Amino acid sequence: MAGWDFASVFEAVARVHPERTAFVHGQRRETWAHFDDRASRLATAMEATGLTPGDVVAEYMRNGPEYLETFFAAAKSGLTPMNTNYRYVDDELVQIWSDADVKAVVFDAEFRDRVDRVRHRLPHVRLWLEVGRGTTWAACYEKTVATHPPRPHGGGRADSLILIYTGGTTGQPKGVMWQQGDILSLLNTQSGRPLPDHGDREAIEGHLATQTREIRSLVASPLMHGAGLFYAIAALSGAGTLVTVPGTRFDPEELLDVMEAERVQSLAIVGDAFARPMLAALDQNPGRWELASLRAVFSSGVMWSRQVKEGLLRHVPKARLLDGLGSSEASAVASTVSVQGNVADTGSFVPSDRAAVLLDDGTLAEPGDGRVGRLAVTGWIPVGYLNDPEKSAQVFVEAAGRRWSVPGDLAQLDADGRIQLLGRGSSCINTGGEKVFAEEVEEVLKQHPGIADAAVLGVSDERLGRKVVALLRAGERPPSEEELHTHARAHLAGYKVPKHMAFVDSLERADNGKLDHRRLTGIAENKWGDGHA
Repeated sequence: MAGWDFASVFEAVARVHPERTAFVHGQRRETWAHFDDRASRLATAMEATGLTPGDVVAEYMRNGPEYLETFFAAAKSGLTPMNTNYRYVDDELVQIWSDADVKAVVFDAEFRDRVDRVRHRLPHVRLWLEVGRGTTWAACYEKTVATHPPRPHGGGRADSLILIYTGGTTGQPKGVMWQQGDILSLLNTQSGRPLPDHGDREAIEGHLATQTREIRSLVASPLMHGAGLFYAIAALSGAGTLVTVPGTRFDPEELLDVMEAERVQSLAIVGDAFARPMLAALDQNPGRWELASLRAVFSSGVMWSRQVKEGLLRHVPKARLLDGLGSSEASAVASTVSVQGNVADTGSFVPSDRAAVLLDDGTLAEPGDGRVGRLAVTGWIPVGYLNDPEKSAQVFVEAAGRRWSVPGDLAQLDADGRIQLLGRGSSCINTGGEKVFAEEVEEVLKQHPGIADAAVLGVSDERLGRKVVALLRAGERPPSEEELHTHARAHLAGYKVPKHMAFVDSLERADNGKLDHRRLTGIAENKWGDGHA
């Protein structure tokens, strides 16, 4: 299966099911034939600017058709699609686009001013393409698609990369490099629709011809995160229909309206961050939504608590709730399945046959031995981190005769073989599915002349799982919290800015300069935590 690529698979879907709906976004619907045609024209336009296989195309957009078309177009030309968090501000954009040596940026019009401010710092970008009216320096997306001929089929490559930029355990955001053949193999095997072993046109078309049911899948989580993108491209590679919600902010009532109207059968969310508001809306409006078509709800990226799962199953009793454990570096490590009358405990997972707990001595934990190690996965895993061989060597390791991805989650194996997730072995804070690296925020706070030292921590939050807070040691002229928030927001995406801040006399750093995060987190938890850690 390693011989497949997304362009070849998507192009085959368009040939076999040309009139099937590829995606729905508000009032906009596109057939697979139209999806393929528009992506082919966009691929021609990219190549016309001099982009060649391997060049990176940054996608700086919210969920919508253009995100998927750009991904498809890049795959057709052997280019490397790259996510960009739409919450990033100027310095963060320059950092990741420079790191990836981005050659093209496709962006939503709402981000025009921000892109305009940074584009002069990015001379290597050859193509600026705006999903909007365009400007003197950025081409109009629709006009570009309309004025270029379609690229012939057959340009995809299995060794082409997908770049997933993540804060994860990597410090500054780093690009996780996935080969298309590997992620396709993983996603399609996981979904129960493994691709044929040989990569020729007849084999793939025969395989897709058996996909006679049109499965409607809705991705509520952002496509600019690995979990959302992987869910979306898995649904499409199975000849399905992908539904996205037009709103720029998560609105549970809007989501439920779309689910009902489109008779959605499969839904992707981000744990309690999405599920709690959905449950509240359902409880407050009994009988408002008819959701009998829903058969599966997938979550990954943040805690999904047992009581919320139980609440959802009261409203969708025939659905299966699948809680996945993984990351951009280690996808599909473990999972749980909850159904009415049998709901999985929070934080306990059944490992896949590719997962293990790797101990510090290079051996693997045995069920029930009580030893704590790092969660690891083997098989289809990323190539490494772009431009960071040192971090790649730390996370992608050889052990027990195999190559493993070991991002940093601490875990142990119960006697029955279930994984108990214990937490991060780093200062990464997962807040509502967004990953915040504490040291990055600390450095920004310390740039303010009124701050002598800072500790950024994660404390329990009923909705987000963890929320970002800060304990600070003041300089000579301590700023107000409002002033410090303004300073932080000028340098950081909003979700990274601490929700609460307080001054303390000392952070009591050790002789080696390190913070005692456990002790400080306890202080912060008592002050601001919701008590659900």
